[in-house]
Amino acid sequence: MKKHKIKKISQNSLLVEYFQNNPKRAISHPEVVDWVIKEFKKRTGKIFRDPDRGIRKLYQKGYLVKIKKGVYKYDPSLIKKKELQDFTSAIKKKIFERDSFKCVMCGKGEKDGVEIHADHIKPKDLGGKATLENGQTLCSAHNFLKKNLKQTETGKKMFIRLYELSKKTKDKKLIKFCTEILEVFETNNINGHIEWNK
Repeated sequence: MKKHKIKKISQNSLLVEYFQNNPKRAISHPEVVDWVIKEFKKRTGKIFRDPDRGIRKLYQKGYLVKIKKGVYKYDPSLIKKKELQDFTSAIKKKIFERDSFKCVMCGKGEKDGVEIHADHIKPKDLGGKATLENGQTLCSAHNFLKKNLKQTETGKKMFIRLYELSKKTKDKKLIKFCTEILEVFETNNINGHIEWNK
């Protein structure tokens, strides 16, 4: 007697299924969440944990288009376009080689037991291309940080920390350097919501 393999249902695959069955339609979180919770319970007998996070992950991977807060759309024609914006393995290799297989933020790399990623300097969501020039090597920690903060926010916070440290150590040269950079942020009104206490 032949045993039939039962296709394993993952929370992610269920979210994908819902959006694929409703292409090119703006769908609010509650609609998707209600369906996947009910359907996951029906098919597996288990509780679907954190569907909101799953939806956000699909958006971050470029699988969904964000219409507004809490409303997303799946557009099959845009998926192909997004795939073109991902680094090829050849470009990734060149990025890593150029950056000496080290994070450009902290200098740690595979030799330190740190996982590295090829990151878009200008994010894909903002039209960033999958080119060598738009690529940089980041460790997993800084890549995660950049995904949650915009690159300029990450940079400003880093220079504020460095400024505060240089004040404690009374390093006048470093204080001057950080002050000049942070003044450029302020002059150009970049990330004004991040407060720099002089």
